[in-house]
Amino acid sequence: MRDLTPSQKGAAAEAAITAAAIQLGLTVLRPLCQGRRYDLAIDLDPELVRVQCKWAKRLDGVLYVKLNTNRLTPMGYVCTTYTAAQVDAIGAYSAELGRCFLIPIAEVTEGHAIHLRVDPARNNQARGIRWACDYEFEASIRRNWNPAT
Repeated sequence: MRDLTPSQKGAAAEAAITAAAIQLGLTVLRPLCQGRRYDLAIDLDPELVRVQCKWAKRLDGVLYVKLNTNRLTPMGYVCTTYTAAQVDAIGAYSAELGRCFLIPIAEVTEGHAIHLRVDPARNNQARGIRWACDYEFEASIRRNWNPAT
């Protein structure tokens, strides 16, 4: 795969997460205008889950997901993170694994990145590790939001 721009990575992540939700029989809603902190909402009837979609990069057995954004304003660069008032979950797509993950925002609020371990740690540590398998898209929706489907 050729190198993608950040915008292309974001679009690919959003498309993959949308497809994962649709394959589960869920309805995906998209904002008509820009300016919200979420990329899409998943309708779990009666609840809507606002999702910010991110590209997950694999580094040394760990998926690395950036949770901050940087934008240029007239006052200079502004770095922001996501809060529970803005989004309900971070959706992450790993092109290398071809899988989507869903992390409740309460687990990462105000952080700049999250690391999801795919491979065992070299020192065999298991405590305090966020395993990627615990955040697989379908399992995370069922565990954290309990949809009617």
